[in-house]
Amino acid sequence: MGFIAVFCCFFSVESQGRSEILLSLQKVLNGLGGAAASCHRDIYKNARSLLTDRSMAVRCAVAKCLLELQNEAVFMWTTELENVSTLCFRALEASNYGVRVSVSKLLGTVMATALMPKQAAVMRQNVKRASLEEVLELLATGFLRGGSGFLKSGGEMLKGGSINREVRVGVTQAYVIFVTKLGGQWLERNFATFLSHVLELVSHPRATQSHVDAVYSRRCVSFILRATVGSLLGEKAQIAAAKEICQAIAKQMRAVEAVVNEANNENKPGNSDASATQHMMVCALQELGSLVQSLNATASPLIQEPSVGLLETVTSVLLHPSMAARLAAAWCLRCVAMALPFQLTPLLDRYAERLNTLKTSPEAVSGYSFAMAALLGGVHECPLGIPHAKGKMVVSIAEDLLRTAAQNSRLSLQRTQAGWLLLGALMTLGPSVVRYHLPKMLLLWRNVFPRSLKELEAEKARGDSFTWQVTLEGRAGALCAMRSFVAHCPELLTEDVIRKLMTPIECAMTMMSHIPSVIKSHGALLKASAAMVRLRLYDILALLPPKTYEGFFNALLRELVAEFTLTDNSGNTTTSLLRSLCHYDDSVLLGSWLQETDHKSIEDQLQPNSASGSGALEHDPSSIYLRVPVGEAVPGPLPLGVSVIDASVALFGVVFPHVSYKHRLQMLDHFAECIKQAKGLRQQAVQLNIFTAVLSALKGLAENKSTLGPEEVRKSALALVMGALDNPNPILRCAAGEALGRMAQVVGEAAFIARMAQYSFDKLKSARDVVSRTGHSLALGCLHRYVGGIGSGQHLKTSVSILLALAQDGTSPEVQTWALHSLALIVDSSGPMYRGYVEPTLSLVLTLLLTVPPSHTEVHQCLGRCLGALITTVGPEMQGNGPTVSTIRSSCLVGCAIMQDHSDSLVQAAAISCLQQLHMFAPRHVNLSSLVPSLCVHLCSSHLLLRRAAVACLRQLVQREAAEVCEYAMIMVKNAGEKQNNGINVNLTETGLEGMLFGMLDRETDRKLCSDIHDTLGHMLSSLAVEKLSHWLSLCKDVLAASTDISTTAPFDEMKDEESEKKDEMDDDTMFTTLGEDDKSKPSVAPRWLTRVFAADCVCRIITLCENMEKAHFDLAIARASRLKNPKSDFLVLRLSDLIRMAFMAATDHSNQLRMAGLQALEDIIRKFAAIPEPEFPGHVILEQYQANVGAALRPAFSQDTPSDITAKACQVCSAWIGSGVVSDLNDLRRVHNLLVSSLDKVQAGKGSSSQLYSESATTMEKLAVLKAWAEVYVVAMKIKKEADAKVKKVKDSVEDDEDDFRDSDVLPPDSLITLVQPELPILSRLWLAALKDYALLTLPPEFASQLPPDGGAFYTPETIDTARLHYRNSWAPVLHAVALWLNSTEFSVNESVEQGTTGTVQRGAAVILSQQSGTPSPVKSAEEIIRDRLHLILGVSIEFLCSPRPEEPIEHVTSCLQALHTLLESPCARSHIAEDQILGVELLNVLHRLLLTCSPPSVQLLVTSVVQQTIRAAQDHLQEKRRKKSDDDASEKDSGSLIGEGGETGGFVPGKSLVFAAMELLMFLLVQHFPQLNTKVMDSPSHVLSKSQRLSEESARLVASTIQILADLPSLCSPAGCMTVLPTMLYLITGVLKETAVKSVDNQVATPVSAALQSIKTILLSPVAKTEKTQQRWTNLVRSTLASVLEYSQPDETKSDMDEVSMLTAITLFLLSGSAEIVGVQSLQNGCIKRFKNALNSSDPWVQAKCYQLTLSVFQHSNRGLSTPYIHSLAPSMVEKLKAVERKRPATSVELLAVQEGIKVLETLVSMGEDQNRVQLLALLVPTLISYLLDENAFSSEPAASKDLHEFALQNLMRIGPLYPNAFKTVMGAAPELKTRLETAIRVNQASNKAKAAARQQQPAVQAAPTIKLKTNFF
Repeated sequence: MGFIAVFCCFFSVESQGRSEILLSLQKVLNGLGGAAASCHRDIYKNARSLLTDRSMAVRCAVAKCLLELQNEAVFMWTTELENVSTLCFRALEASNYGVRVSVSKLLGTVMATALMPKQAAVMRQNVKRASLEEVLELLATGFLRGGSGFLKSGGEMLKGGSINREVRVGVTQAYVIFVTKLGGQWLERNFATFLSHVLELVSHPRATQSHVDAVYSRRCVSFILRATVGSLLGEKAQIAAAKEICQAIAKQMRAVEAVVNEANNENKPGNSDASATQHMMVCALQELGSLVQSLNATASPLIQEPSVGLLETVTSVLLHPSMAARLAAAWCLRCVAMALPFQLTPLLDRYAERLNTLKTSPEAVSGYSFAMAALLGGVHECPLGIPHAKGKMVVSIAEDLLRTAAQNSRLSLQRTQAGWLLLGALMTLGPSVVRYHLPKMLLLWRNVFPRSLKELEAEKARGDSFTWQVTLEGRAGALCAMRSFVAHCPELLTEDVIRKLMTPIECAMTMMSHIPSVIKSHGALLKASAAMVRLRLYDILALLPPKTYEGFFNALLRELVAEFTLTDNSGNTTTSLLRSLCHYDDSVLLGSWLQETDHKSIEDQLQPNSASGSGALEHDPSSIYLRVPVGEAVPGPLPLGVSVIDASVALFGVVFPHVSYKHRLQMLDHFAECIKQAKGLRQQAVQLNIFTAVLSALKGLAENKSTLGPEEVRKSALALVMGALDNPNPILRCAAGEALGRMAQVVGEAAFIARMAQYSFDKLKSARDVVSRTGHSLALGCLHRYVGGIGSGQHLKTSVSILLALAQDGTSPEVQTWALHSLALIVDSSGPMYRGYVEPTLSLVLTLLLTVPPSHTEVHQCLGRCLGALITTVGPEMQGNGPTVSTIRSSCLVGCAIMQDHSDSLVQAAAISCLQQLHMFAPRHVNLSSLVPSLCVHLCSSHLLLRRAAVACLRQLVQREAAEVCEYAMIMVKNAGEKQNNGINVNLTETGLEGMLFGMLDRETDRKLCSDIHDTLGHMLSSLAVEKLSHWLSLCKDVLAASTDISTTAPFDEMKDEESEKKDEMDDDTMFTTLGEDDKSKPSVAPRWLTRVFAADCVCRIITLCENMEKAHFDLAIARASRLKNPKSDFLVLRLSDLIRMAFMAATDHSNQLRMAGLQALEDIIRKFAAIPEPEFPGHVILEQYQANVGAALRPAFSQDTPSDITAKACQVCSAWIGSGVVSDLNDLRRVHNLLVSSLDKVQAGKGSSSQLYSESATTMEKLAVLKAWAEVYVVAMKIKKEADAKVKKVKDSVEDDEDDFRDSDVLPPDSLITLVQPELPILSRLWLAALKDYALLTLPPEFASQLPPDGGAFYTPETIDTARLHYRNSWAPVLHAVALWLNSTEFSVNESVEQGTTGTVQRGAAVILSQQSGTPSPVKSAEEIIRDRLHLILGVSIEFLCSPRPEEPIEHVTSCLQALHTLLESPCARSHIAEDQILGVELLNVLHRLLLTCSPPSVQLLVTSVVQQTIRAAQDHLQEKRRKKSDDDASEKDSGSLIGEGGETGGFVPGKSLVFAAMELLMFLLVQHFPQLNTKVMDSPSHVLSKSQRLSEESARLVASTIQILADLPSLCSPAGCMTVLPTMLYLITGVLKETAVKSVDNQVATPVSAALQSIKTILLSPVAKTEKTQQRWTNLVRSTLASVLEYSQPDETKSDMDEVSMLTAITLFLLSGSAEIVGVQSLQNGCIKRFKNALNSSDPWVQAKCYQLTLSVFQHSNRGLSTPYIHSLAPSMVEKLKAVERKRPATSVELLAVQEGIKVLETLVSMGEDQNRVQLLALLVPTLISYLLDENAFSSEPAASKDLHEFALQNLMRIGPLYPNAFKTVMGAAPELKTRLETAIRVNQASNKAKAAARQQQPAVQAAPTIKLKTNFF
């Protein structure tokens, strides 16, 4: 029992020792548990007195020790409970943040334990439990407590017991700890009691002694509610809490109404009671607003249940006598509207109507106008907006209020304020609305202010106090509306508008100077209104360009300077901007890191500057419609006095850079004078304001890149700044340092910087006091920070040595902190230049980490910053292995380890960020096995900064080593069971780190933290999701399945029973798991909607990730096979049911964002899985079994009250589903199809439908989405129909028997899908055309804006034109394609559509559209005109788009557009139209050429060639028709028709007008892109390197082939002269392609481009030009030179080893067969050709030989003997030789056999061609050769198959030749008896074998014959 002995030493040791002893004691108590019971009282008695120790570190340690003690010491929360609480309150007095956190934890925990004691302790002793009322009463005494009784200073006594703010803030935190310890379920059960208690706190007179105090108390109560209700309760419980709050508000409101009525009856003010309730109202309404906003759409039951009456309750508060309550109610309504956007429009209408009916009540005018303004301000948060007409409504109400303000003095003030407030709120709707009201607004603004000085004087003479108040309020309101206009509508700020705005602003400036005299004569009551006018004026001027009010600078600066130097202000008001103008990194000196804690909103109250943290809506009603500053839940404008000074400081910063140097000097001197004259506290305040203004000015100079001015200006500024470096106020010193750095930055001269640095050096060397040492050390740091390493390099050594010395000053932690902070700044800014000082600095840092007491946390924080900066300086060098680097690295790691063990969370956060940097530079040296578990522990920390640091570090770690990080976290989970007792509670479960991060998303509200968690999970997902698929999917599924009961949708009739059974199981599972969790630890809330949205996005990402991995993820058969091999493997396709289930859960949720995410997931699933077959049921796909789920997920999205964006998304999914081809049964498909049909009815309802909730552009979006979906379905339907028609045609062509099979097989009937679309087509086609027309008009450039219809288009209104453009841009492409298909299928039959228009099926909407279809309403167009209009529409839209497709446009739009053009040009009508107007065709080709230059996927290029082909065909048809007519007309003249065509008589082409030229350009581009060597310029350039031509891909090959085919069609468009112009280029390109693509392939297949080139050569050689006399000579030369080129290309040499000789020979043969003997019979060409044939005959490749024989045969058979004879003479002898040689080397393969057979055919042909007298000689060559092929009967069986086949072939031929030429045959046989013998033997053997085969065939049953034959016919 050495405890007491230890305690005796307590009072003798210094504070550092005390805190260490206490912390040790805490650990001892933890270890001993209940065993130390006998000493508990002694410890408690001794520790009690230390809880109010002077040293804050000791207080923290005692609190921790007592916290440990209360676990076992029952008396602490029973008999001593009251004493413990009083003790804690005393400990909170004059405490710092650390003490508040520790003591509040102790207080909260003790209170919670008193209420619900731990089981074990209760069992041991019979304990009386405290009741909830007692506990809350104790906490309330602390909240309302003053300073401790007899220690109060006299001053405080006089003031009356003011509340001690530190105690209040501490107790506020204790409330939160108290509730958190008791848990969410306790809060749920006791919420009503707790709520009424907390609200009573804020209505207590002690809590609201002054206005600022009341605001502070409200802030505390709001904090308690937000921290408990907001984070401990799940969504369902939050809804219940919201109902409770509603009831509390209603109850209070009834009381207020009673009081007010009573007061009215007795005519006495009842305001005192009403004002007491106002603060309760504010807290309750703010919490209600925050709840609804966080619940988002999940809160809809609150609004829809009439029993709750939320809207009625909140609306009733709008009539509360207190403005604060009215504003809070308006804010709450704004939250409701932002959460549930469908409420926006009805609420606006409702309050507008109330405003009109209750115009005579001041509260009503004020309250309802607040509500409307708040709602208008919330519109920007709702993407769907509000109807445009609401803007007009607001303007008329506001105008009416302003007009009637003067009629009734009781209402003047409220009406004026309300009118301007509404106009200010209107401006937030943005330029699209304000544009229409701007002229009126400018007029209103001008009329508010006096026009001239004379008017102003007259005003002054006649007004009284009240009229002046109304006037000033009105002018302030007008300026406020102007500011709102400038801020929200910058696009409308033209020079002209600014000039008009300046008129009233200038009047306001003039009026300002006269106000003081008005206040003098009418009393100080007007001061506030005057200040408001100034505030509004400063605000608007800060937003306008300073150039516009240059003339007023003098007067304005006088006002501004007087404002912040407090000239006319008796109070010592200080600005709140100083902290924000100082550098973020200086937070350690300013203490502004408190802004980064969870307690920011209450800790603000304890900051030293005026009214800090006392922001409230009533200080500035205009903030009700402004955007909320980031990080704040409710806007909190500061009190007017502070706001005006803030605004003046900000404006000073804007104006200062534009002021002359003379005036700058005057002002700076004036500042110095002001500071000198003020004394004491006032001097501090003036100095703070002046410094903030100077900083603001210097910042402005830096941003404007201007300089400070000449020497005297600098001197004056420097004197001002240097004076403040020695100021005792640390904030001022900080600001002075910052100002010095900024000055160095804007002056930017080395000498000036040197002078400043030297001054500080000298000061630091001589000074001994803390103040100047801290100030000047910071000055050095700031100098380096702002001029960078280069600018201050020469001072580096001195600065570092001085700061290192100061950092070792152990006597003053403050000096150490500032010196180390400056050192960190210098290390940061010097970069590599600091490398030489790293070692000494590092050793100092380590020494200080070990020697400075841990209680000096600021020093340790700065050491952490220094260490981080040093690591960055060394940078990637950290990876090295040299001795110095190793030492540096280990020192850094040691430093980090020391800081990780520190008790302060900021120091731990610094350690984590140092390790994070080390990991960046030297990842191998950071030990993840220890780092990751410590980070996991920190994720549960109560300190926001520590959680942030941990997540930021994890985010970096998982980018590289996600798997390791997760592994270490899982090891920690496994070890957690063993180490349960070490007191560290980590929420890690078997879901691992990722599960924990998902859980954090539900609890955290900090934006930065949440975004880092999203990124971390995203990186983990990318690295691990595919490997651990089932883990990640079940993680997402658990999150999504946790939809609260309120959001599970009613079960759909269509869900199969089995599905609903599954659902029940599912619910049981979730029920049991949650119960289990309750036992384990405090129940965590079910995932909130935002987390569920993130999980749904994760599912989509997983699908995309799997897509890029192995194929098995999307192939069921492969996946199952892999699963059998390796049961652990996991594939996406096996989890399809989970995917569908998750998408279904998300798509049918209450939350709109989640529904969107769910529909997106569903669409992804459909698109990715639609084509995957089901192996067990051939002909079916796996998605087919989920039809019911898909239908059920889509149906709710088409209900009446669904927002437009969700319906639009659902249409997209419908079209994907219908078009995917998954469903084969029409009836099943009809369910989804009916949803689209119902939407189509909506579309027809025309524009102005009555019940419009959202803006017109939302309607546009929905209607266009429906039309787009229908278009996509129609496109797919037509595609299926086309394929089916082709199939039917094929089947008809094949054998009749097969038709039955075709019908039986399970194929969709060809007309299936089209039958669904057909009935709607008449309406659809009309709507599509209307939408296209709209789109065409909207794509016009701005200069044609006048041509747009004044009342909008079929689907958009002129007001929403900008947003409508986006929606049209998303949907025009499928619509265009659909219209083209429709026009093509109906062949432009206009009559049909006109008739259907009269059948009456079409409602008003379509009729409207029809009338718009024609530009003017009345004249009926002829069918011809309508066709032309439609064609021009489609061509216009396409060409406009293809000219310059925007980079953000999806490639599908390009393909849709090209397909539409292709479809269109399939119809004869369109073809004739485009051919008649040749310029149209040329333009189209030019645009397509341009498209190819910018957009080059092969699929697009193929489509382009198909469109080009159609265009050329159209021109061909047109030309043929023309030629035919011409020939008919001039029947006498021969050939007259063929002369028509491009090129005419001369053969010239005009670029830009010639179709052939345009086509050549485009085709040439395509060919050169694939074969750069075709471009002679490239080949000739010196930089060109010859590369081996690459093999073309299949797509490229098809592309080149179609390009060549089109080329060959072009001559048909030219006259003979024209042909001769283009043909040389064409033949050059074609033969060039032939040369490049004629490459041997393994299977001897001819490549597509080669066959196309050969076909083209044939087409060109047979063209009519060959027969035209005029061009005969040029033609001959052309053909000869082309043949010469081909011969040259086919010249065999080593470089062309893989040349395809067959194709080249085929080309040569084409020339020989198509050209006449005169052309190709030239000796040199003939020799070349013969040589090529001989080469081929002697080829080693039998395939080449075979083909050569075939080609030779065709040449030999040429009708022109003159051409063929030389070839026969040259080639026949060598052929005979080759065939004779076969006897010695018989064929071994089928290809060799084929070569021999082809050769024999040639010989046979020669025999048949020979004349009778020569036949014997010819047969004497053929017959012996054939007989030599016959085998000996003994050798027959052992020969290979090919050899036997040759024997058979020879025998058959001999038996055929014998009868053909009997005489000659006999002669030959007679001449050689041995031949005869061989032949006879062979015939005998053959007959015998035939007999044996026939016998065998009879024995076999002849069943199988039919199918085999059938199969064959099937395949060939």
